[in-house]
Amino acid sequence: MGADSETDRRLVVAGHGPAAHRLVEALRERDTAGAWTITVIGEEGRAAYDRVALTSHLDGADLAYPAHGGGVTVVTGERVTAIDRAARTVTTSAGRVAGYDALVLATGSAPFVPPVDGRDLPGVFVYRTIDDLDAIREYAADRATGAVVGGGLLGLEAARAIQNLGLRSGVVEAAPWLMPRQLDEGGGAMLRRHIEGLGIAVHAGVPLRALEAGEDGAVARIVLADGSAVDAGVVVFSAGIRPRDELARACGLPVGERGGVVVDASCRTEDPAVWAIGECALVGGTVYGLVGPCFSMAEVVADRLLSDASTAVFEGADTSTKLKLLGVDVASFGDPFAGPGEGALGVTYTDPVAGVYKRLVVSDDAQTLLGGVLVGDAESYGTLRAHVGGGLPGTPEQMLFGGTETAGEDLPAATVICSCNNVTAEGIRCAISDDSLTDMADVKDCTRAGTSCGSCVPLVKRILDAELTAAGIEVGTALCEHFDHSRAELFDIVRAGRITSFTQLVQEHGRGRGCDICRPAVASILASLGTGHILEGEQAALQDTNDHFLANLQKNGTYSVVPRVPGGEITPEKLIVIGEVARDFGLYTKITGGQRIDMFGARVEQLPEIWRRLVDAGFESGHAYGKALRTVKSCVGSTWCRYGVQDSAAMAIRLELRYRGLRAPHKLKSAVSGCARECAEAQSKDFGVIATENGWNLYLGGNGGMRPRHADLFATDLTDDRLITYIDRFLMFYIRTADRLQRTATWLESLDGGLEYLREVIVDDRLGICAELDAAMEAHVAAYSDEWRDTLDDPGRLSRFVSFVNAPGTPDPSIAFEVERDQIKPVPPAVPR
Repeated sequence: MGADSETDRRLVVAGHGPAAHRLVEALRERDTAGAWTITVIGEEGRAAYDRVALTSHLDGADLAYPAHGGGVTVVTGERVTAIDRAARTVTTSAGRVAGYDALVLATGSAPFVPPVDGRDLPGVFVYRTIDDLDAIREYAADRATGAVVGGGLLGLEAARAIQNLGLRSGVVEAAPWLMPRQLDEGGGAMLRRHIEGLGIAVHAGVPLRALEAGEDGAVARIVLADGSAVDAGVVVFSAGIRPRDELARACGLPVGERGGVVVDASCRTEDPAVWAIGECALVGGTVYGLVGPCFSMAEVVADRLLSDASTAVFEGADTSTKLKLLGVDVASFGDPFAGPGEGALGVTYTDPVAGVYKRLVVSDDAQTLLGGVLVGDAESYGTLRAHVGGGLPGTPEQMLFGGTETAGEDLPAATVICSCNNVTAEGIRCAISDDSLTDMADVKDCTRAGTSCGSCVPLVKRILDAELTAAGIEVGTALCEHFDHSRAELFDIVRAGRITSFTQLVQEHGRGRGCDICRPAVASILASLGTGHILEGEQAALQDTNDHFLANLQKNGTYSVVPRVPGGEITPEKLIVIGEVARDFGLYTKITGGQRIDMFGARVEQLPEIWRRLVDAGFESGHAYGKALRTVKSCVGSTWCRYGVQDSAAMAIRLELRYRGLRAPHKLKSAVSGCARECAEAQSKDFGVIATENGWNLYLGGNGGMRPRHADLFATDLTDDRLITYIDRFLMFYIRTADRLQRTATWLESLDGGLEYLREVIVDDRLGICAELDAAMEAHVAAYSDEWRDTLDDPGRLSRFVSFVNAPGTPDPSIAFEVERDQIKPVPPAVPR
């Protein structure tokens, strides 16, 4: 049936999902002789779209794939209902009859809904199509609670969608932990902590018994096997899939015992004219539910249709996954479940404070990487996945904690870089070399690597950079695929062009709609340049989670309130106000290591009430939620301490009031010590000051955290004014030139010339920009306005502070506390039995 022997052959594709779309595109690209005319019949009322990004439809994203070109007829809103294999025709639900020389079944799968009582009640949905999401959104407008049955990848996405619709959300998973097909028990437990910390309740380890109706006859609760119940005015089933193999069954084609159209390695059924790809196909005894294997099947069938001599076969697939669920990085690669009885050892690291879990599975001689799980920090996913089945590029502890970073040129040729599209390292290198590719957009267009889930993009970029460097071509520093500029270049573009919105910037200097890399980065730039209130118009939609409510989100869905206390100095009157506010709103109070008083446990609708009282008492935002100056810590200094040689408290207050609200690529911390005894720990801060007999010593580029770094001594015996001038220039130069989310420590280390170069820039004015830096800081100081005071004066901004968008003023009933040491604390989640 090859194109080399006959022309004008008829291909019918039953179904128009991602696999069908890939098949048609692959065939069109390779069928240069026009041997096939193609008819695609899809039952949805729209053409194929990106199901991997389904949830983003609720945010207004356009998921549609590009339309097929000539030679392709797409029929939407009709379903193939019958196949006549003898006559080689299909009949649709609209009575249409189409003849074929080859038929490809790409009917996909259907969500599995367990046969429990109540599954047909109003308010029960599945989560599979755009129409499903539209129906959920419309119905949820009148409900307060929702729950998802199924704690896998799509189930957690659905839980996020329900929460974003303003409902109290939960997940019910029969297995003992979340994502049981991808994560081990430790990884599932850590993911649960993250999910519950965002206010989504998790009920794991107890099967579903039934759904019960409320007084209106619609679903109201989920009843579990142990008799407990979960309130849910909306229930979404995402408990797995079942292959859509009914067409094959009806026409006598073999199907698997548990479903799926039986095909061989070429994806052909026992009828030589009928093929099956995607989630409806059973190949090698497996039905694949990931986009990567489905695309690979489509490529195989395209090759087979074009040549009888083709030997293309589907050889299985890499089921590694990496995604960001509700802001949490989660990754699984290779075999994450192998144990000692299988010649494997597990190397595990857990940091419950940071919410990080990492497990590598290695051979019993610790030389070969077999698989692993990453939760909370998946930065090393690309490197690790590329080495599955091969030698470790470092010791297991180096792979867990960093210290090794595989360069693009070091990856073996056969390493699968993009598992979604089955693109190898050699394939990417050849494309770069043969087609003279120089940027990521071209590499993605040419190879399709990074165009599906996107998790391989960093590794593809490293290969591109390595190839360009080897060819003597300067490597670009583009922030992401939507901008050809680095963050520092975008900063200058925004500043020079007086750009005030992301939309304006991307229209004039970028492309597309942006992503989770460039949108927050641009938001930071706009905020650094004082282009409007953080919650003003488009600005609000760009911000990170905490900035949305000008408060830090806590593990039980409440928020912390942190008023600014410059230098830790506070009057008795203000202490009384804090005490009264904490008492009246029932908040947990704590004096922090940064010499502030934090109040925890505030519901979102309480935040404006709390801040009204604090602002009226003279407090302002402490910016604990922002990428901004957090605090300037100090000792009491020479005013009280017998060892003090300068007034450190006064200097700390002066610095904090000068730099308050200063937005930066990363949070900023500072401290001032009144003598060399260093009680304020200034050398562990982004900028630290230590008093001397003759003035102040300035230290730059320190930080605490997981990878602490002592600050470097920058200048000695400075006067007050000279000290502030140098700090002004340091901060403004950092804000202008640092990469996204880059702390001052790593920024300083990345400067060509390091500390000495920085000294030349801000002391010797090597670049001739000191006057600009000075003016920029003066403009910030002059324009400062407290974000919370401005918010309280604006009814439009206040309207966002509600727990439920459809029930303003209604508190979240899922928030509960218990008392410990005379203060509240969140009630821990119930442990599954």
